[in-house]
Amino acid sequence: MSELTESGTSKFADLDGLKIHYHEAGKGEAVVLLHGGGPGASSWSNFRGNIGELSKKYRVIMMDQPGFGKSDRAIYEGERIGAFAARALSKLLKHLGIDKAHLIGNSMGGHVSMKFAIDYPEQTGKLILMAPAVQVTFVTPAPSEGSKHLFGYYRGTGASPEKMRAFLSTLVYDQAMVTDELVQQRYEISAEPKTVEWTKKMFSNPGRFEELWRELDKIPHKTLLLWGRDDRVTPLERALFMVQSLPNAELHVVSKCGHWVMIEHPQLFNRLCLEFLDR
Repeated sequence: MSELTESGTSKFADLDGLKIHYHEAGKGEAVVLLHGGGPGASSWSNFRGNIGELSKKYRVIMMDQPGFGKSDRAIYEGERIGAFAARALSKLLKHLGIDKAHLIGNSMGGHVSMKFAIDYPEQTGKLILMAPAVQVTFVTPAPSEGSKHLFGYYRGTGASPEKMRAFLSTLVYDQAMVTDELVQQRYEISAEPKTVEWTKKMFSNPGRFEELWRELDKIPHKTLLLWGRDDRVTPLERALFMVQSLPNAELHVVSKCGHWVMIEHPQLFNRLCLEFLDR
């Protein structure tokens, strides 16, 4: 198989007037990868190191969630972010002729994966959740260090390369991964006028997210939790709460790893995902 490229896997779907961008590769059972919600995030930026291996055995769909990447910056009222994104995913799967899909979600993508499993259980296979956005804490301070940077990114003087670097530094254990190129790339996307407008209206308030920690018993699907021991965005104590609260879950903790298991340890991530999905 030749190396997969961003442009070579890029596709669009019109879902009742909402344009959704996604990447697709491989054949077999469907696996959907859902990225996190940091400024400048996209499915390719989160999972470009994983689509190649996973698509050797599965049909991989990497959706740019509404408001991110090349998907529409739709302004919607009366519905929370998780429910809206889950509904968009349900429509995308139907558009692609997919009856059921396994879901792999990081951070906000994990939140949307759980909301999808609650709202569309018949369309949901297995779940792999990497430090999903669950707003519950017992010992560690709240909001977390990373959450302060995330929700404060557009406040005050607004977006800047300096704010982007500070935010990205909370996502990884190895600070060498926060390169000038990565900072500039994510900053430029985050500073686009339409992105700024959408984020301020739709994303900058944590209250736009459902309190799914109250509903974990509604998710009976087989679930693998992947967590960085050194996560400064979604602290490890939340993993212990989730593995005790989800009816059918197991937990793998990765040392010397922050919020991005799939980026900091891609080979381990790919192996763990494939082993879990193959069972």
